[in-house]
Amino acid sequence: MQKARRLALLLPGGIALLLGLDAALLLLGLPAPVVTERLPDIHGGLLVLGFVGTMVAAERAVALRRGWGFSAPCALGAGAIALVSPAPIELGKGLLLAGTLALVGVYAALWRRQPSAWLAIQVLGAGAGAGAAVLWLAGAPVPMLLGWLVGFLVLTIAGERVELSRVGGADPSGAVGASWLLAGAVVAATLWPGAGHALLGASLLVLVAWLVRHDVARRTVRATGAPRFMAWCLLGGYVWLTVAGLVWLLLGQAHEGPAYDAVVHAVFLGFVLSMIMAHASVILPAVLRTPLPYHPSFYLPVVLLHASLALRLAVGDLRGLPWALQLGGALNIAAVLLFLVLAITSAVRARGVVGAQPTAVDVRPPSTVEATR
Repeated sequence: MQKARRLALLLPGGIALLLGLDAALLLLGLPAPVVTERLPDIHGGLLVLGFVGTMVAAERAVALRRGWGFSAPCALGAGAIALVSPAPIELGKGLLLAGTLALVGVYAALWRRQPSAWLAIQVLGAGAGAGAAVLWLAGAPVPMLLGWLVGFLVLTIAGERVELSRVGGADPSGAVGASWLLAGAVVAATLWPGAGHALLGASLLVLVAWLVRHDVARRTVRATGAPRFMAWCLLGGYVWLTVAGLVWLLLGQAHEGPAYDAVVHAVFLGFVLSMIMAHASVILPAVLRTPLPYHPSFYLPVVLLHASLALRLAVGDLRGLPWALQLGGALNIAAVLLFLVLAITSAVRARGVVGAQPTAVDVRPPSTVEATR
């Protein structure tokens, strides 16, 4: 019964993912199963806050082990559903704001339980997510939210990786400083777009440099099986985050066109989705207590994602060829759907194996590990 309730928490996020991919097809000018006027306008918020936000909030709520903590994923999931429904769009935005504020509250409770550098970084990320929701509800255009949305997910993921870096004895103070710099740059990019976006790019590069230097993926990439798969996903994600940082640093503010497309998809496809694929074998057991064993076929969608993203950015955006932009975008979507199919297949097969255990390296923070024991 508990597993069914937690699955119900994630279901709206899954719907947000599928409809977000549908919106991506519409934005690419390609045929899509669902066609509405609203979908293209809510594409970014739906995927970042509705899909990834719900996943993050559900995992944090499980770690907190307090009933009220589940208000965060519930509100974010409800906001995603409201966005795609005929209800006033302000209702969906308001629910997303309520969900992000509840997530800040969850992090505050976790901080009182166990203060740490990695958690401080994630608190900054949750604050950026709430900032994005406030601006969106206030009527700010999505391009103005970009820095806040990037800060939300980059800092959330960075916190997870910083926590694990302590295994190698790394001093997290550099990562905390880089995270504060990134948070400040998000605000600066809103107030002073020109210089602020250059600072945003520089801060991303500083943070990714620390992560690449200290992440255990540099060692586990020489391992085998799941640890090696995760390491390749992580290192590939850092490459795309570097691309986004360089675009912002060199070109500054971009609200449309190739530079905007490059930043958006380098971060949210190249970095964020790579991280989700890397941690899927950990996230699902943490939230649903359902094993998701690694399988070598997981490499297929990862390779397809990175290759199609390179086609989209290097040929479609850089050279201005619409066919490459559309083909790369369509293959991006195919990579996500293929990974979903493979992950669901692996999880279903594992349910029939007595004592099946996920084979990935457990990279969750201690609060999450304790919650799933």
